[in-house]
Amino acid sequence: MSDNTQCPGCGLKFNCVCTHLPTLTVAAHFALLTHENELSRDTNTGQWLLKVVASSSKHIWHRKQPCPALLSLLDDENYAAYLLFPGDESVSVTTAQQTSLADNKQPLFIVLDGTWQEAKKMLRKSVWLQSLPLVHIKPQQESQYQLRRNQSAGHLCTLEVGAEIIRELGNKQDSTRLLTFFSHYMNVFQADKSGHLYAGESLNRSI
Repeated sequence: MSDNTQCPGCGLKFNCVCTHLPTLTVAAHFALLTHENELSRDTNTGQWLLKVVASSSKHIWHRKQPCPALLSLLDDENYAAYLLFPGDESVSVTTAQQTSLADNKQPLFIVLDGTWQEAKKMLRKSVWLQSLPLVHIKPQQESQYQLRRNQSAGHLCTLEVGAEIIRELGNKQDSTRLLTFFSHYMNVFQADKSGHLYAGESLNRSI
């Protein structure tokens, strides 16, 4: 980008990562239930999951009123809904996938898009969420997220959660493509916030 006009696609001023975005086809639907605080955070990573995965949707969380569009998805007989949240009764992504397919349905993974503290609050204050079956992930590596301070060990950002679900659904290649883009984006984002072009290696467009 030749000036400091903010790119309408990626929101960066001195760099642009739009041409590096992979396009992924996932055998599930990702429904991001986004805390309202995330709407003003340029460090939000859920936005990238929505851009690269066609079968995804964004829903804003409100304490007193569930999102009507998300409720419609939950009522859709074509989907088997699961809330991504660890718990004693949570099942693996693979189990959720197999159960859904046995019922001729597509998995619908609801991901709480916010900080860990916000995610716990969203679940605690939303009775309608508490009735959903839970699903957990088993990350194979620590989070690489570097855009926020004081991140708790063992917690993944929203994009990394999506990448892990994709991997556990059996598509390791697309999961890797998404994480490769994310690693590049974090470097570019930090350069952009410093007010200059990213001087590192260009990401291979083959992703």
